[in-house]
Amino acid sequence: MADESFHLTPLDIRRYDFGSALRGYDRARVDQFREQVAAEVERLTKQVQGLEGRAQGFHEQLRAFRERDKAINEALISAQQLRAETREQAEREAQLIIREARAEADRLLAQGRSELSKIEGELDAMQRQRRSYLLQLRTMIERQLADVEAAETMPPPVLSSGAEAPAGSTATPAWLDSLDKD
Repeated sequence: MADESFHLTPLDIRRYDFGSALRGYDRARVDQFREQVAAEVERLTKQVQGLEGRAQGFHEQLRAFRERDKAINEALISAQQLRAETREQAEREAQLIIREARAEADRLLAQGRSELSKIEGELDAMQRQRRSYLLQLRTMIERQLADVEAAETMPPPVLSSGAEAPAGSTATPAWLDSLDKD
């Protein structure tokens, strides 16, 4: 585990002085090792900085993805709500159209029934007029038939030859007499 308060830089390694002691380490080998350690720490520091940069980029991407995800979820919820509201409104409009259509159908049906009743009344009146007319015609024909039958049963009036019947007399005209002979 690395101590967070201890920061060792490649420059610190290069400048560190071990001091001299009797029978100490070979100075050239220590300097060479110190240079290798400094180069490795420098490489690792650069790698860590690169990785931290990439990690920061990933954190930014993750934050952007989370924001997009949140926006997509909100849009999805809004779309679902809009769909539900649209469906409800469409159902309300459909119910309204159905009610209006039924009311119009009822109105037209009532109007049709009223017209039918009126036409039936007119038809009844026409049938009464027809019966009345036929009754009157029958009565007139029966009267005329009775007149014809009465005329047939009456003896022809006797007129002197060449003389005309006086005005207002009930004498049968000559053309009617000729019909009797046939």
